[in-house]
Amino acid sequence: MQFNGAQGSISAMPPSDTDRERLQQGPPGLVGSHLTVQQQGGSLAVHQPVVIIGMGELGDTFARGFLRCGYPVYPILRGTDPAAVADLLPAPELVLVAVAEKDLDPVLAALPASWRSHLALLQNELLPRDWERHGIAEPTIAVVWFDKKKGRPFVALQPTVVFGPKAERIVRTLAAIELPCQPVAAGQGLYELVRKNLYILTVNLCGIVTGGTAGELWADHRQLALEAAQEILVIQQHLAAEALPRERLLASLAADIAADPQHICRGRSAAERLQRALRHAEAAGIATPRLRRIGGHADAAAETGSLRETAGTGNP
Repeated sequence: MQFNGAQGSISAMPPSDTDRERLQQGPPGLVGSHLTVQQQGGSLAVHQPVVIIGMGELGDTFARGFLRCGYPVYPILRGTDPAAVADLLPAPELVLVAVAEKDLDPVLAALPASWRSHLALLQNELLPRDWERHGIAEPTIAVVWFDKKKGRPFVALQPTVVFGPKAERIVRTLAAIELPCQPVAAGQGLYELVRKNLYILTVNLCGIVTGGTAGELWADHRQLALEAAQEILVIQQHLAAEALPRERLLASLAADIAADPQHICRGRSAAERLQRALRHAEAAGIATPRLRRIGGHADAAAETGSLRETAGTGNP
């Protein structure tokens, strides 16, 4: 093993035969899930490590929180073999997958079997189907409501929502870096996932047409936003395979936009999100005239090499 960086995060190298032998024997002082170290008349419980797959802005943010809570952090970087790390760490405290949405499926497909019961996910556009198709029964889910861009401070729209078997660990982790977090019952999880999906998809996709901020979208192009949101909810309901409380979700959309009216609508992933939504709709036979018009606007803008900001009614 090798320590990297001032924060003390740890990257795990493939285990040697000696490491494997020591792991099988169990290190001295290992009691349950903690390594107990005697320290001046007291004992210090050192937690089992946390594995983080994907060390972008979110992975780095969570890593700092885990470190402040006393958890060693093992980052899985590009080119690292997760199976080799799992040989050394078969039962980590948590395995946080912090890769982008488009990379989630192959990561879960290759996840070592011993890590599957320790899993935590935080992606946008996440729904139960995304982990269930890999035979994963009950991961811990963080519905992230803070924004973190490189070189900028956190912007928390509202408390991040967490549910699942290790939700309290996530709550403590975010509290350690002063980010608000709220645990909810697992039965509320689907609503919270769709609520975030509806927000991010509506704001991002409409931003392809309008540019500007979420507050400007709602104030000046509300009809566009509502038409897109209605189509997004139909797609989400199909993907969730469960009836959704549409009026409640639309009310939440308005509240979530009001929580950060200066949030920039159009993100780097907007075009990818639009194409995914259109593919889901086409596969299910769902009519999405508004989203298709947004797609036509994006195609026309791509031909000129830019996505321009427009004013007015917001109709593509």
